Amino acid sequence: MTADRINFGPVFVTLAAGLLLASCGSEHAAAPAAPTVPVTVAQVAEKSVPLNIEAIGSVLAYRTVSLEPRVTGQLVGVHFREGQDVKKGALLFSIDPAPFRAALDQALGKLAHDKAQAANSALSAQRGERLFAEKVISREQFDQAQATAAADQAAVRTDEATAEYERLQLSYCSVYSPVDGRTGSLLLHPGNQVKANDVPVLVVINQVTPVFVAYAIPERYLPAVKKYMAKGSLPVEAVIPDDPQHPELGTLTFVDNAVDRATGTIQLKATFPNRNRRLWPGQFVNTIVRLSEQTNAIVVPSQAIETGQKGTFVYVMKADKTAEIRPVTVERNAGGDAVVSSGLRAGETVVTDGHLRLIPGSRISIKGTDVPKVTS
Repeated sequence: MTADRINFGPVFVTLAAGLLLASCGSEHAAAPAAPTVPVTVAQVAEKSVPLNIEAIGSVLAYRTVSLEPRVTGQLVGVHFREGQDVKKGALLFSIDPAPFRAALDQALGKLAHDKAQAANSALSAQRGERLFAEKVISREQFDQAQATAAADQAAVRTDEATAEYERLQLSYCSVYSPVDGRTGSLLLHPGNQVKANDVPVLVVINQVTPVFVAYAIPERYLPAVKKYMAKGSLPVEAVIPDDPQHPELGTLTFVDNAVDRATGTIQLKATFPNRNRRLWPGQFVNTIVRLSEQTNAIVVPSQAIETGQKGTFVYVMKADKTAEIRPVTVERNAGGDAVVSSGLRAGETVVTDGHLRLIPGSRISIKGTDVPKVTS
């Protein structure tokens, strides 16, 4: 029985090794190739780019006037509608003039009385001078006549001033617009008693043609603003958020005389003609101050710029349509573009969408047929 024993050990070992090699071969053959990543691309451009400073601004009325009554009395008339455009000198309010007219008549009556008395005392002083020269009256009598005439003349001047004051008070019963502008809400209605220089005011008038736009910029931009202002007026655009394609055009007209230490910013104002009244006091707009033009700037769409642990970078499409990661230095943003000071050359192609699936060496397929270019 011992001589007939069959040894199957080498057979099993050989069979197991063959199965293992076959398994490894099939796994290696089934390994999928790296997928092609569909992306959107754009060409790097070299062009002139405006050197702008952007900030959020608020529209201010060119002039704001709060009309207050200058006399106390009953409001008897309102001669405009709320929200109406009014011209400078237009009659807006009437205050009951009767008490002031009576006071003026009283002052004029006293003036007439005192004028007559002053004329009589002046004649008396003239007679006294002649009689004193003829030694008919004493020196004391002569001096008394002169003093009486002078006192009566002083009374006349006082009465004239009083009459002028009462005439002025009467004129304040009619309230006129001091500016061209647009009226706000009517705060007092006819029948109310108003007090001189008291609240509430009668109405607020805003001059809206032209208007100011006030905004703040970081103090680091101040030297550049001063430099370019010295060469001429600086244009400013006010972009209305709901209508970015039609900015209003104005001019930088004011730079504050101090930097705000709390925020590190400085206040500026631009003046806009606002002929179409698209800008309204209190409205927020995006302001763009154009300082100059930067020529031969390397520009890519802002979407192409990615930020990593080592800084900003882009994916560049190589000639074999594979992705190469490229560190870049972004100088600034200009609208929808990024101005790159190093890392790219004009004519290269960068990825603008599809970054998340890319790694260095990834094969790229371009969405669409044409390579879009950076807008000029």
